[in-house]
Amino acid sequence: MSANTDYSFFQSVIKSFDKAAKFTKWDPGVLEQIKECNSVYQMKFPVRMDDGRIEVIEAYRVQHSHHKTPCKGGIRFAAEVNQDEVMALAALMTYKCAIVNVPFGGGKGGLKISPKKYSVYELEKITRRYTAELVKKNFIGPGTDVPAPDYGTGEREMAWIVDTYQSLRPGEIDAAGCVTGKPVTQGGVRGRREATGLGIFYGIREVCSMPDVMGKLGLTTGLEGKRIIVQGLGNVGYHAAKFFQNAGAKIVALAEYEGAIYNDDKGLDVDAVFQHRKMTGSILNFDGATNFAKNTDALEYDCDILIPAALENVINGENAPRIKAKVIGEGANGPLTPEADEHFITKGTLVVPDMYLNAGGVTVSYFEWLKNLSHVRYGRMEKRFTENMNNHIVGQIEELTGKKVIDREREFIIHGPDEVDLVYSGLEETMITATREIMDEWKRNPQIPDMRTAAFVVAINKVGTSYAELGIFP
Repeated sequence: MSANTDYSFFQSVIKSFDKAAKFTKWDPGVLEQIKECNSVYQMKFPVRMDDGRIEVIEAYRVQHSHHKTPCKGGIRFAAEVNQDEVMALAALMTYKCAIVNVPFGGGKGGLKISPKKYSVYELEKITRRYTAELVKKNFIGPGTDVPAPDYGTGEREMAWIVDTYQSLRPGEIDAAGCVTGKPVTQGGVRGRREATGLGIFYGIREVCSMPDVMGKLGLTTGLEGKRIIVQGLGNVGYHAAKFFQNAGAKIVALAEYEGAIYNDDKGLDVDAVFQHRKMTGSILNFDGATNFAKNTDALEYDCDILIPAALENVINGENAPRIKAKVIGEGANGPLTPEADEHFITKGTLVVPDMYLNAGGVTVSYFEWLKNLSHVRYGRMEKRFTENMNNHIVGQIEELTGKKVIDREREFIIHGPDEVDLVYSGLEETMITATREIMDEWKRNPQIPDMRTAAFVVAINKVGTSYAELGIFP
């Protein structure tokens, strides 16, 4: 959430949209329709707290675009939530879904509360009442608007939402698809928890595999040995850092709200830092690491790739000139201001934009929604068939060659896909395809200044095509 009250996140998104729109050929009226929010629902409702007092909760649900339905986007619980922020995030969801070919319009929800100030029972009442308000106005449903977790919410809240919806819509056969990010036992999909971090990894890995792109930055291809800094050790940052580390990159610094640490020599063990923070309540004073004077210093530390995966507006016109990273991957929503963007265009830093890079969450949410509509777990129908077929093939090869396949390789070849294997595979395909589409658009038009603008052009063209083909009703 932005700490700067003068900064309008939604206007920042509009600015980026307008910058890209001039590289498209759509009617000005269509462009106006694409960028504005279709529906904004602001609500206030009372909830009785544990001590008997009544508190009035301020909440929002924004549906940015109905060019495809249902709308899709998370619900965040944070004291800083405001209408401008929710509108901006809903708009980004429209473009994000279009870029990664997920057939949803953009949506977003927010409750102006600090979750830590409430008991579990109070949070449950707030969440259920919010869901009831959405049901009343038809702002939730598997074919209408499908929320998901975001900052301050998770599987627990999504379970409360689906239970409330099913109670108010008895007998609706696809009711489980009214929300995603649910526990696996309640219709969730395996791989959803790490999806956003994994999507960031796949996206950056694909960018780093492009010789022409890396050559311009003076970097070698591949992730092996790349020096990476991650800001945010929440769900997104932790998993992104972990996947980068497993791929052979060196995590030289990690930052959280209470502070930041670095180890340039050996790098930081992500799991060890995570456990240290769990035990001590702070990332600071980790064995073998040095503390930064303040947490924002980590952003300005020397590295190849910087992943801001915490809050928006953390890199702005003031601190952008001090950023040393050659690649910035936006793990969070809107971590760079337009002023920072302009600086990095001039400097030649590659900014891999949030609107596609952190689309892993919505992509796997799409897979969960499809699972809920089909009422069958991924892999259930084909896993054993695949294993039996592969086993037969390996047996035939062994018989014809007279040689045995070693056990480890046999196990790998025979393995039939589990749900998580198919989810990872689908996400990898999605991020690789999206990266190539954006880069191809950028190469086709050298006038496009940066990857964010190229991504917006791709998104605008896809949404514009929907309006052109469907027509304007009536």
